[in-house]
Amino acid sequence: MANLTAAVLNPLLRADPMGPRITYYDDATGERIELSTVTLANWAAKTANLLRDELCAGPGSRVAVLLPPHWQTAAVLLGVWWIGAEVALSGSADIALCTSERLNEADEAVTGGEVAVLSLDPFGKPVPDLPIGVTDYATAVRVHGDQFITEPTPGPALAGRSADDVLASAVASATASGLAAGDRVMSSSPWTTPDEVVANLLAVFAVGASLVQVANPDAGALERRRVTERVTRDLS
Repeated sequence: MANLTAAVLNPLLRADPMGPRITYYDDATGERIELSTVTLANWAAKTANLLRDELCAGPGSRVAVLLPPHWQTAAVLLGVWWIGAEVALSGSADIALCTSERLNEADEAVTGGEVAVLSLDPFGKPVPDLPIGVTDYATAVRVHGDQFITEPTPGPALAGRSADDVLASAVASATASGLAAGDRVMSSSPWTTPDEVVANLLAVFAVGASLVQVANPDAGALERRRVTERVTRDLS
């Protein structure tokens, strides 16, 4: 069985390590963050090390990811899969990563397990006034290494499905959407369900494309952004 993160990232690192892999816009705040494949891999490695070394996750663990479409969410998903754990988008889990708005939902999902909260702040500010025992992701992740040794015997990756099955679904979704290597794909689509994660995130990376993810899209800015970001496909 493949490790899903290694299967996705390794070809991208070989083909174009320094080019943009995910560009994140929030039109409500004016935020724009761009990560190369190397930088995305480094964030995923830091997340994987945090999960393994501080939160005691590994193959067979279920990790609730209660986060919106965001470049940090992409790093979290890849980090979970790198340690061979399973991403849970709903239901019970052993560990949860969430926003402060979904902390109650995370507590209910893990019933006493570890919870890490992401501020999603572009400058890495911590979440204020966290309850005792809850990990602040931005503070904790920065001390971890940006390299990770791939877990060779992963458990299920997503919704009980193996990494091989998820990757095959991502490639099939990319083909159905007409995505190909080198495409610049713009999207404001959600990552709420397993199918959405596959179609709106993994499919882009699985075929060597790059993603322009837009939160709170301003309709008046989209056409200009298609030009400036050299968008070739639109998933929105």
